[in-house]
Amino acid sequence: MSNDKAVLVGVDGSDASYKAAWWAANFAKHAGLTLQIVCAYSLPSYAAVSFDATYTTMGDDVAAHNDAQEILSKAKAIADDQGVSAATLIVTGDPSSVFVELSRNYKLIVIGNRGKGGLAERLLGTTSSSLPAYAYCPIVVVPYTDDDGNLMHLNNQIRRVAVGSDESKWGLKALQIAAGFADSWNAELNVMSAVPNISGLTGTGSVEERSVMDSYLDDLNTRIAPLLKTYPGLRVTKSVVPGSAVEALTQASKTHDVVVVGSRGRGGFTGLLLGSTSQGLLQHAVSPVYVVPRKYVEAEESGLKAAAEGGLVVETKDIDQITGVEQVSVDTAEPEQLADIESKIDPERQK
Repeated sequence: MSNDKAVLVGVDGSDASYKAAWWAANFAKHAGLTLQIVCAYSLPSYAAVSFDATYTTMGDDVAAHNDAQEILSKAKAIADDQGVSAATLIVTGDPSSVFVELSRNYKLIVIGNRGKGGLAERLLGTTSSSLPAYAYCPIVVVPYTDDDGNLMHLNNQIRRVAVGSDESKWGLKALQIAAGFADSWNAELNVMSAVPNISGLTGTGSVEERSVMDSYLDDLNTRIAPLLKTYPGLRVTKSVVPGSAVEALTQASKTHDVVVVGSRGRGGFTGLLLGSTSQGLLQHAVSPVYVVPRKYVEAEESGLKAAAEGGLVVETKDIDQITGVEQVSVDTAEPEQLADIESKIDPERQK
């Protein structure tokens, strides 16, 4: 059932997760991929369990399972409304570890952000367990609001894509993925490189500063050149920005439909995603952030090497082999429920 032609989106009943489900369905439809929707819950013995707005009695697995099915039915209605047929899954237990295992089988995993508690907090909460840091496939994190609580609009079309680029293998892979992503949408690609510690040079516009900026631009041109051969129709702009890469890409998220970045890298993009709550890109971006995880890049390298040597590629895991994952069949939510959800996640969206 799961394969690298599928997109997985996680929902927990929050408006933020339903917004992610809409984005995932729109992407799957455009890319010609299948969609699977998963709802996760756990029943610890020491506390009551809740989804975003649904509390279940402690230890009441039946009630929690029913709640999960209701959440899935609403997310399925969002996908159906876009003409995308979606399979539905329920995950029990620790979602961080299960999602990492699931990520072996998917083209992309999509999750929402800025929900209060729930799945987003458990998958994005800490650097030690964050899904974007440890997944085997790329992750898209879809914001619900900006820092001031303003609802973010969903675009049906991707017209502008920004990517943070450095010379690390994670940065190079992010650049390759961003180029393919932008080309598939016929979107403009803005390739950004951050220059750290330039403020220590002698004066704005000094010879030293211009020399450093020119050097970074030369490196950027070198990295972009092969992509222009692969995607000759790709429209590319280049930006070399002094100072914080976090700030540069956060600002870029205000004028671009997607921001692409690697989860590990040297130079200006180190710690970009997961450094701290106050600085991480995922906390402040106002457009979806497409993360290329470290494990994804390393697993791809390992698989290519093994294939070249006649060995096995990176092993995937069937759903039946992953503890706590259950495929379920749910009815689609009623049109009135769908209309209520859509009015909350993006009242300005046009189909």
